Amino acid sequence: MRQPTIYLFIVLFHLGYHTSVGQLHISPGKHYIEEAGRPFLWIGDTAWELFHKLSREDAKYYLKTRAKQGFTVIQAVLLAEQDGLRTPNYYGDLPLYDFDPKKPNEAYFEHVDTIINMARELGLYLAILPTWADKVKSDRPGKGPVVFNTDNAYVYGRFLGTRYANSPVVWMLGGDRNVLNDSVKAIWAQMAKGLQAEGKHAKLITYHPAGESSSSQWFHQASWLGFNSYQTGHAYPYFPVYKFAARDYALQPIKPVIDAEPAYEDIPIRFWEFIDWTGKERVPPHILDDKKLIKDKNFFKYGYFSDYDVRVHAYWNFLSGACGYTYGHHAIWQFFSANDTFDIPCLQEWKASLKRPGAASMLPLKKILTARNFAQLIPDNSLILGKNNNDSTYLCAARAEGNSFALVYAARGQQFTINSTIFSGKLIAHWYRPKDGYIIPIPLSKGSQLLTFVPPTSGKNHDWLLVLDVEEANLPSLSSSFP
Repeated sequence: MRQPTIYLFIVLFHLGYHTSVGQLHISPGKHYIEEAGRPFLWIGDTAWELFHKLSREDAKYYLKTRAKQGFTVIQAVLLAEQDGLRTPNYYGDLPLYDFDPKKPNEAYFEHVDTIINMARELGLYLAILPTWADKVKSDRPGKGPVVFNTDNAYVYGRFLGTRYANSPVVWMLGGDRNVLNDSVKAIWAQMAKGLQAEGKHAKLITYHPAGESSSSQWFHQASWLGFNSYQTGHAYPYFPVYKFAARDYALQPIKPVIDAEPAYEDIPIRFWEFIDWTGKERVPPHILDDKKLIKDKNFFKYGYFSDYDVRVHAYWNFLSGACGYTYGHHAIWQFFSANDTFDIPCLQEWKASLKRPGAASMLPLKKILTARNFAQLIPDNSLILGKNNNDSTYLCAARAEGNSFALVYAARGQQFTINSTIFSGKLIAHWYRPKDGYIIPIPLSKGSQLLTFVPPTSGKNHDWLLVLDVEEANLPSLSSSFP
């Protein structure tokens, strides 16, 4: 660890500003985030250990890959989960002196500065967690240690808010923990106050809770909370993420909402049932190969989340009111390399995981939600006639404000019927395959108000999106939007 530099309460170093990204904000009464007055589509990636574990060269490689794949936001942590206060970063620097949030190490944050500037040049925003929440008292202790109180949380928040006042940053408090009590709630509130002390330069703030929880449970009425985040977690496929989106979408005052941590691609389903959190070995050594990768896949008996699971949760979220979705890959959030330490073992190393099919499907998601403006979407399952089960066959529908188009997602390629009476004018229909953006025109029967649609294929891994357009709306042609 380098020798300490004199800590200034007001940091004199400010990052430069690049026109490739602007600043994000919320307009009152809107269900989405804006950039320069335009709706901002949050397609996130989970990179919790980015600042802690990667060299600058690897960070650049990672960020360039994600930018090419259509991602717009990268989520990362300053005081990291994997023993981030005791284990130094790639360059040998710890973030704090004496475990004191009032004593940040300049060398560590210069490394953070460099990565933020890399992201800026690539047009990416960073959703930064000031700390993983195991550094704050909770009902689920981690490696910690617990170092925050109301006093130093404000000071640390102000240090960050000042340093990154002109950076492409969104603040995400929390870190996989719910709020234990009012005293803990006050600590997070003071950190938020410090982050926003810069006034007009203050960034958006949200809160990342534990699985199957939302920031709205504690902070929806807080003036500092710009938008809500929920974590739908890693419990099982076809998790009803649409219930979380719908609940927060309906809250007053209106605040946008994102799924900040759905099921990660390639993570073992319900992994916590098979991990020894207290023993020397997290899993029996014989299930791992000589690189500490999983060789006995059957050890995790529920299997692993797939690219299909990723797509189901993404489309269910967006068509139920969310304005953002954060993809995650199990090897990438912890940037696991051969023989590295791990919290939960992986199937692949992180570089080999960058182009997994779930990540590749984020670009088709981005393309369709740009061609059919996601900011106009109003969740409306009343379009679908008949019973809609809350299971793998759940159908999710949304229409545009003004009824110029509608989207219906069939997770298992199931048949459904639409009541088209709300649309005025001639309708044009296409099937859109979320896996790769493949498009198939659908001939429609003239004069019929009840339209039945049968996707080209059906069953697990055969999800389809119906795109239903009013011809007179002159929407962008899907064929020309997807060369």
